[in-house]
Amino acid sequence: MDENIGRINRQLLNKGYKLTPQREATLRVLLENERDHLNAEEVFMLVKDKYPNIGLATVYRSLELLSELHIVEKINFGDGGARFDLRSEDQPHMHHHLICTRCGAVEEIKDDWLMPMENRIEREFGFTVLDHRLDFQGICKECGAKEREKDCKAVS
Repeated sequence: MDENIGRINRQLLNKGYKLTPQREATLRVLLENERDHLNAEEVFMLVKDKYPNIGLATVYRSLELLSELHIVEKINFGDGGARFDLRSEDQPHMHHHLICTRCGAVEEIKDDWLMPMENRIEREFGFTVLDHRLDFQGICKECGAKEREKDCKAVS
């Protein structure tokens, strides 16, 4: 984790910002809960557990700055609120998501399947893609299994 904090600190410094204790606390919560795609209130509650003197407005400001600097991505999974997801340094684009419309589970796809399409877009349209994000909405394996089980019971 300290390696990630150091990397993000360098990103902030390169853009003229400091890694304040409040920003670091926010980043640590995001790193510790990376797969959870937390919203601002959830980040705040986890920050407050460790740093009771940090206020909600400070966490909001930290998240907004980190989003503006593309250190985190503000994403919407259709549940009415913004969630925050750390960008990966080793990938040029944001990773993609599988979003279950039944239970709300979110799974990440780290592979960049759209690079061939980006190359084609640049070739055919002269358009340089700087970033992209792809979200698939559907039914996860667990919810699908529950539905099939329910259907089997209804038939018998």
